[in-house]
Amino acid sequence: MNIRERLEQNERATLSPYAMFSTASKGRGRPEAEDDLRPAFEHDRDKIIHCKSFRRLAGKTQVFLAPEGDHYRTRITHTLEVAQFARSVTRFLALNEDLTEAIVMGHDLGHTPFGHAGEKVLARLMPDGFHHVKQSLRVVDQLERDGLGLNLTFEVRDGILKHSKGKGAIFSDNPNLTAMTLEGQIVRIADIAAYVNHDFDDAVRAGLTTEAELPDQVKTRLGTSHSKRIETMVRDLVESSRFEEKRMIRMSDPVLEALYALRDFLYERVYESKGIREEFSKAQRILEELWLHFHEHADEFKARHWPKATREDEGLDRAVGDFLCGMTDRYAMRLYQEVRLPRPWTVY
Repeated sequence: MNIRERLEQNERATLSPYAMFSTASKGRGRPEAEDDLRPAFEHDRDKIIHCKSFRRLAGKTQVFLAPEGDHYRTRITHTLEVAQFARSVTRFLALNEDLTEAIVMGHDLGHTPFGHAGEKVLARLMPDGFHHVKQSLRVVDQLERDGLGLNLTFEVRDGILKHSKGKGAIFSDNPNLTAMTLEGQIVRIADIAAYVNHDFDDAVRAGLTTEAELPDQVKTRLGTSHSKRIETMVRDLVESSRFEEKRMIRMSDPVLEALYALRDFLYERVYESKGIREEFSKAQRILEELWLHFHEHADEFKARHWPKATREDEGLDRAVGDFLCGMTDRYAMRLYQEVRLPRPWTVY
């Protein structure tokens, strides 16, 4: 028995019967030899952590675009906070932490620079639209490793595809919206639980709001500190999820209503505030003008920037979209300055 087989045996002995066991995976898109050390989901997590798209998350900001301060969240710190929340819930419910963590690490790989501002402009410009969830799957299926993709398991890909909810319902009985595994369902709620808390923290740091301005419902039901709100939601998910009654992750109505109230508060006071909208408009203009420039100089784009993993038969729009989506905030601003702003002449 090798190390992987021993770890798989440990899963069967220690995890809940409702957990997704590594040996029960539906497998990968392409045949691949099993690793001697790591079960399938742990292997997937490591594939994602070591890919280029994951490293670029450090240069993609969350809400405050290309901030000068050292303490604002980026996509990679968001991912780590989602992982902390999701793994806690998963561990307390005796589910598969490796699967949960793999989904978390891959869930935002397809995000554009400049957060949802960038996503909106690409959704408008690309003929078939754009959504970071589908792009995340494209990253792991095709764009990584110069067209080979990461060849992840079905369960990890499913969790990535179904993690996003936007302004929609956090929980859903629709199988098209709900992950097939409990671990994937945990990631969906962990994503919003993490971002509403850390975005509020960043908004306080930026002077957009204060703790005292939180709705009473949020303070009463979730708590008056970052750590207390996280603790309340983790505990509530663990206590409210009754798998013998329904194989779904659930949250109590009072806590869920308070979570919605916190999200609504952030949309009103932060995401859709005048100052943030103005910065979003600037960011969108950068991406839109880069899009136009690359289309106006298609031959130059093909020679210098065409992504190796974008097939030629997919067309220029797809290639430009992949290139723009892969940028960090600062690279997008630097390239915009290079192609759209005049260079100063030096006279000696």
